[in-house]
Amino acid sequence: MSKELEIRQHNVLTNARYDYTELQLDLLFFMVSRLRKDQKTATYELPIKELTALTGKQYHLPYLRQATADMGSRMFEVEDKTGYRQMWMFQSVHYLLGQGIIEVKLSEAVLPFLFDLKDNFTSYTLAAALRLSSKYAKRIYQYCSQWKDMGETKRYDLQDFKKMLGLLDEKGNEKMLRISDFRESVLDVAVKQINEHTELNISYKLEKRVRTYTHIVFTVKPQALAETIPFDLVATAQNVPGVQQSHYDNAARILDELRITDAKHRQTILTSAAHVAEVNRYNHDLKTSKIKATRNPGGLLLVRLGLVAAKTTKTAA
Repeated sequence: MSKELEIRQHNVLTNARYDYTELQLDLLFFMVSRLRKDQKTATYELPIKELTALTGKQYHLPYLRQATADMGSRMFEVEDKTGYRQMWMFQSVHYLLGQGIIEVKLSEAVLPFLFDLKDNFTSYTLAAALRLSSKYAKRIYQYCSQWKDMGETKRYDLQDFKKMLGLLDEKGNEKMLRISDFRESVLDVAVKQINEHTELNISYKLEKRVRTYTHIVFTVKPQALAETIPFDLVATAQNVPGVQQSHYDNAARILDELRITDAKHRQTILTSAAHVAEVNRYNHDLKTSKIKATRNPGGLLLVRLGLVAAKTTKTAA
């Protein structure tokens, strides 16, 4: 893409509490990019071929139907001066069979937060948001985009920040109890992906009171967009001879689970039928305990594929 498409949404929506998957966030970003103020209806068409052209991903009907069904049932909670507002994104979703188009009708409650922006909006680029493979990276990219002109985000209360990401519910149940897990699986992955694939360079600082981490703040700087693999060169099963689509999709999902996010490694793996087969075989062996890689299963896979050298352990003389 020679020119990145900038999209805008209300800050209230940026900071809303909701938990979407990577696929659901891609659909949300794509939908927001197609909003038109002069359109008199709240119904929009999402051509899935266009989304595929942007991301290089294949979107199959059963997964899309499940994604939009879950989006329809998941609540957005936003806070303003008057209190808390609970909303749902869609009024209805219509799949136009044989056309590859999803027709969505937005709920009336959410429309003001998509159109009545005034000065209270977050702007970010569609292609950059779609390039990020971690759902947490996608959300944190939005937060940092909101503060990019200030050089630093506000000090987020850590518990509120986790609620925004869907990591902490109202009863205090956490998906990641250990701060080390939160750093490794959420923050560090997000920083790496955002710095590699977007126009922002970010870092974070966790603030501690006594022995408890209480706040988080991000430093945000502009950067020249790092060179990434063009969308039209991203592999799909259609251009990898001998690979079934289901095997390809499963291999891509496994790379996500193992946090293998380096663009060059993913391109090398997903354009090789042998590598795709090995990824699926490795995952089976891992799940059935034929191999053990409790510390760094992603690193072990890269070693098995010959993409990185195995680390040697030093022995005493």
